[in-house]
Amino acid sequence: MATRLVQINMKAQDDAALGRFWAEALGWGIDSEGPGVTNLEPVGFAYPDPTAVCIDLIARPEPKKGKNRVHLDLATTSPAHQAELVARLQDLGATLADVGQGDVPWTVMADPEGNEFCVLEPREIYRDTGPIAAVVVDCADPREMARFWGEAMDWTVHEVADDHATLRSSHGVGPYLEFIRTPDPKTGWNRVHLDIAPYRGDDPATEEATLRTLGASDPGIDQSTISWRILTDPEGNEFCLLSPR
Repeated sequence: MATRLVQINMKAQDDAALGRFWAEALGWGIDSEGPGVTNLEPVGFAYPDPTAVCIDLIARPEPKKGKNRVHLDLATTSPAHQAELVARLQDLGATLADVGQGDVPWTVMADPEGNEFCVLEPREIYRDTGPIAAVVVDCADPREMARFWGEAMDWTVHEVADDHATLRSSHGVGPYLEFIRTPDPKTGWNRVHLDIAPYRGDDPATEEATLRTLGASDPGIDQSTISWRILTDPEGNEFCLLSPR
C-alpha cells in the first residue's frame, strides 16, 4: 500500500505547558506517553483516523532559532470567528508575529514558545477540515515536493503550481498538506516535522525502501536505539516513518 500522514512532531522546551496551549487552542484532548512526551488528538479520536493529523510534543532543551519551515494554519468560519479566535489565543499566551507577511487577510501568530502559525480568514476550501485547516511546509520546489509526497503517501494531489502545491487524504477528510515556495534556505534541524506511518499489516522496511527509491535520504545519525526510522525528503526536511498500528 502506501503511508499516510498521522501526526506533526513538535519540539518543545516544556512539552506539557505547550501541550496545554495547543489542546486549548484546538479543543483537543491531551495525553502523555511519559516524561517529555505529550500527545494531542481530538476527543474521542480513534488513531489513526484520517479526519485529523495529531500533534506529538517532544521535550528538547534547545530554544527555537529562526522561522520554522513547518507550521499550522487554523480554520475559521466567519470574520467574527477569526477575531474571536485570535483574541482567545492571545488570552492563552499566543502573540502576534511578523514574518514579513505584509497586509494579508490572515493573522500570523506565535505560540508561547515562538512557533509560528496562522489564523486564516474564512475560506470555503477549509469548511470541513476541523480546527486545523492545513499543515504548511516551506520549500524551494513545490512541484518536486508534490511529486515526492504524492507518491510517498496515499494522499491525493489537488493542486500543483510553481509557487504552491496542495494534498489531502484520499478519504477527502481532515486538513490539507500544503507546500509553499519560499526563498529562505533550510538551516539546521527542523523543530517541527511530519510523521508518517504504513497501514496496519504493511512492512515498514518495505515502505522505507520505497521512500528511498522516491528520493528520501538518510540524515546520517545513529538510529540504533529507536524503533522508528528518521529520513529526509528531497529538500532535506526530516520526517519519521513510524511503526503501523
